[in-house]
Amino acid sequence: MTSLLEQLPPVRGRYTPNADLKKYVWFQVGGPAEVLFKPKDVDDLCDFFKQKPSHVPVTILGVGSNVLIRDGGIPGVTIKLGSGFSDIKITDHTLEAGAGALDRTVALTAAENGLGGFSFLAGIPGTMGGAVKMNAGAYGHEIKDIFQSCQIVTTNGTVQEMNDVALTYRNSSLPEGSIVVKATFKGTPQEPDLLYREIEKIMAERELSQPVKSRTGGSTFKNPPSKKAWELIDQAGCRGHRIGDAMVSEKHCNFLINTGQATAADLELLGDYVQKQVLHTSGIPLEWEIRRLGIRKGEDHA
Repeated sequence: MTSLLEQLPPVRGRYTPNADLKKYVWFQVGGPAEVLFKPKDVDDLCDFFKQKPSHVPVTILGVGSNVLIRDGGIPGVTIKLGSGFSDIKITDHTLEAGAGALDRTVALTAAENGLGGFSFLAGIPGTMGGAVKMNAGAYGHEIKDIFQSCQIVTTNGTVQEMNDVALTYRNSSLPEGSIVVKATFKGTPQEPDLLYREIEKIMAERELSQPVKSRTGGSTFKNPPSKKAWELIDQAGCRGHRIGDAMVSEKHCNFLINTGQATAADLELLGDYVQKQVLHTSGIPLEWEIRRLGIRKGEDHA
């Protein structure tokens, strides 16, 4: 039987079969990628899509801060964008960031160059590609407030410039399966010292209110309309609830934590329990914000 690796086209980046993904995700749980692909640049990514067999599924993985990888791992090819996708350029009042650039790095680079509007990104532990794809937001601001355009690679390997993108709460109108490779944002001139103080305040607030030093996945559930998920979870009596080593954070109960040897199944089961309890006590359904990727242990993906 031909292995998946043997079916894939030649690339200038790197393929790693049976790659351990635990080190790439904040929960530090989950099974391996059947094949992990780190493309060298945009052209390498396009060539891969143009030549790969159509039956091979593709999953994109960012910095792993808002992801739960199931214990059976991720079938097909998992793509992780590396240093070739992390450039940040500022021209006048415009900032261009590669999809692999860290949100916090973008916030600090903008501050250094006296460009306001980006400080909220210091409180979002992700990359700019994911931030655009899900219209990431925090501290009263969202990507849509500064977004101008983005460049994507489609599933057939073409590069497209996207200027008219609908950005809604934790969602975007970008084509299914497309990968953001870079994006352009508009800022406003401000004093660097003021921006650095904004960032310091955001970082301090985040450390005070969120379990940032724990193995977590960020906000587990989206806020329902006119409600806060953490309040509904607290009212449902779920704060501190455990399944094995998976626990609802005592500090911020819209965060799940791996306190030791939790499995992805433990964490997902805990999330499902929270959903049921909240629905029972408030009648409000909670929707997962964390992306759950891959298959459960023992599942057949063929």
